[in-house]
Amino acid sequence: SIAILLYLVQKFKTPDHWYPSDLQKRARVDEYLCWQHANIRAKGSKLFLSKVLLPLLTGQPLPPEKLEFATEELNVALKQFEEKFLQDKPFIAGSEISLADLVAVVELMQPVCAGYDLFEERPKLREWRRRVEEAVGKQLFQEAHEEIMNIKN
Repeated sequence: SIAILLYLVQKFKTPDHWYPSDLQKRARVDEYLCWQHANIRAKGSKLFLSKVLLPLLTGQPLPPEKLEFATEELNVALKQFEEKFLQDKPFIAGSEISLADLVAVVELMQPVCAGYDLFEERPKLREWRRRVEEAVGKQLFQEAHEEIMNIKN
């Protein structure tokens, strides 16, 4: 939950880059955190649910045209993410990782875990993910995604 993340950042006085005190950078983080609910989260979760959870629950794969529609919706959101939020910056709020990057990468890993490698043909997105992974530490990143990466099993 975004509310819980913001509470934790303020309660534990985390380093400034997570939720910047600079108002412009903070506004950028807040802008992404508000935007992502109806875009990256909604579209990424829809693809994950359609491709993995619904077939597991029903025993039936989703019709290909529905999967294609869900994938295309996500692709539109990914293009907006790259153009509006990443632009030519290393991270969403600028030169340092923030809560916005953490929230984004978690949401984007769901479709990856469902077998849709959205980073494969998007070099800007792939490089951003690499920077996020390095910033949090590769081992922690892998550990955080271990369960969901094996969801099909």
